[in-house]
Amino acid sequence: MPDFHTPLCDLLGCRYPIVQTGMGWVTGSELVAATTNAGGFGFLAGATIAADQIEAEISRVRELTGDKPFGLNFHMFQPNAAQLLDLAVKHRIRAVSYGRGPDKKVIGRLRDAGIVCMPTVGALKHAQKAIEMGANVITIQGAEGGGHTGSVPTTVLLPQVVDAVTVPVVAAGGFFDGRGLLAALAYGAQGIAMGTRFLMSTDNRVPRSTLERYVNAKDVEKIQVSYLVDGMPQRMIPNEYLAMLEKASPLTRLRLALRLAQRYKAQTGMTSAHALKVFWQGLREDASSVAQTVMAASAPMLLQRSMVEGRPAEGVMSAGQVAAP
Repeated sequence: MPDFHTPLCDLLGCRYPIVQTGMGWVTGSELVAATTNAGGFGFLAGATIAADQIEAEISRVRELTGDKPFGLNFHMFQPNAAQLLDLAVKHRIRAVSYGRGPDKKVIGRLRDAGIVCMPTVGALKHAQKAIEMGANVITIQGAEGGGHTGSVPTTVLLPQVVDAVTVPVVAAGGFFDGRGLLAALAYGAQGIAMGTRFLMSTDNRVPRSTLERYVNAKDVEKIQVSYLVDGMPQRMIPNEYLAMLEKASPLTRLRLALRLAQRYKAQTGMTSAHALKVFWQGLREDASSVAQTVMAASAPMLLQRSMVEGRPAEGVMSAGQVAAP
C-alpha cells in the first residue's frame, strides 16, 4: 500500500490514516490488535465490554501488538464510565472516542494525560460544540454510515466541517477502499474511519450466522434508516425483528423496549438511581439527548443478540451502505 502519511498518523501513532471504529460487541482485543498490527488505528469497544473484563482486554491488546498505540471507545452514561476514564489514563491509551456527553472537566483530564479526544458527530454544529468542549480531533459520520446516523451525506458534511474547524478531521460513512481514502484526503480530511468493512473481516468475534447476513446484503437501497428500535435514526440491514416492529403497535414496541431496558440494567449493574440521574441530566442539558438514554436501554441488547449470540433474525444488524457493494 502506498504511504498516505498525514499529521493524523503522527497524532495517533499509526502508519496509515485508517481508523477502525469502536463497534459495540464487535471490536474486542483481536480485531483491535489486527488493525493496529496492519498499520491502522483501532478502538476497543469499552462501551459493551463487561466492567470486570475491560482491563484484561486492554492488556491483551498490548500483548498482541507489542505495546503499539490504540484507542478506547466509551459513553458517559455507562455505570462504569469513571472506571474507563481511569483505565485510559492508567494505561496511557492514545485516544478515546465518544459521542455526546463528556464535559470540559473530563475532556481536560484526558487531554492533560496526553490522550487524543476524538468524538464522532453527524452535524456541523455538533462538531463545533465538541471542539468548544476540548476535542482535538473530530470524526464526522455522514448519513451513509451504519448504526445511529444523521441525515447529511458525507460529501456535504465533510467539506462543511473541514472549512469550519482547525483540528484534524476524520471522515466516516461510505468508505470501504483506497478510492474512498483518496477522496476523503482530497476533501481535506486527514484520514477515514470504517466500521462495517472491519465488521465483515475475519478478525472479530461476530458469529458466522450473522456475518453471512452481512455478506449476503446485496441491495444498497434495502440498508435503510429506521426509527423503530429506539426512536433515533439507525441504518441497519433489514431482518425479521425489524419487520415485526414495523407491524407492531406503539404499545407493543413500548413493552418490548421496557423489557430490554430491564435486561440492560441488570447486565450492566446500573442502579435505578444511576438510570434516573442519567435521564434527568440528559433532560436538563438537551431534551433531544434523552433519546440517547433510551438507546442505552434497548439497542445494545438487540445488537448483542446478533453480534454475540448469533441470532441475527432476533436482533439488530447495524450497517453502513457499504455492506452491499
